[in-house]
Amino acid sequence: MIWNLLKKRNAAAIISGQRWQAVEAGLTCLSHLPATDRERLRTLALQFIAEKEWHGAQGLVLSEDIQLSIALQACLPVLELGLDWYRDWLGIIVYRGDFVIPRQTIDDYGIAHEYDDAVLGEAWEGGPVLLSWFDDAADTDGINVVIHEFAHKLDMKNGTTDGLPPLPQGMSRQHWTAAFAPAFADFCGRVDGGEETALDPYASEAPEEFFAVMSEAFFQTPQLLRDEYPDVYRQLQLFYRQDPASPG
Repeated sequence: MIWNLLKKRNAAAIISGQRWQAVEAGLTCLSHLPATDRERLRTLALQFIAEKEWHGAQGLVLSEDIQLSIALQACLPVLELGLDWYRDWLGIIVYRGDFVIPRQTIDDYGIAHEYDDAVLGEAWEGGPVLLSWFDDAADTDGINVVIHEFAHKLDMKNGTTDGLPPLPQGMSRQHWTAAFAPAFADFCGRVDGGEETALDPYASEAPEEFFAVMSEAFFQTPQLLRDEYPDVYRQLQLFYRQDPASPG
């Protein structure tokens, strides 16, 4: 794995420009980045790979291209924030396709119910990020599981997942809430009313899922997000310090 190579050799000698371009060709979320920012992202991605512990689950062999692709997507949200936002955990576990996590719920009568939950990814507070990998991006139905789960990691930086990550200096909690709360209420109403929303309806599950899905949209379909919820787009623009809807 490239994780091992980076600890032994000069990173610049490992990855050619042609290799980077081949990996990036399938990542539409990077399309807004000019060449200078792309170079910074590549450097950040290699540092990220070297600092994390990588594991392929259920027989998946983590190729260098898989690691590069995941690292580029994971580092995109922190391109301007810095890798310190990912410092308090180590592990990245990658499955081929979706995977099952055993769950348990307690009903109103105190009875425990166990079930298997098929998921595409999960971020654990203080623990690893679990991700699914698909060789064909079309199999994800437009979902960017990497950005989604790493948005949860950013959300966890203040100790809880509630859709409100720690805000950089100069941002207002009041302005954030004034943008996100009515947008979330509106989106839930649209989903509950049976509308086939262009944005992933999973965003209606909870405020933290709304933040993660809107973060996906911010990088994947920025114009759509800006058109539907311009105030949310503006807050994410301030938070991530990027403007994907207006490249260049």
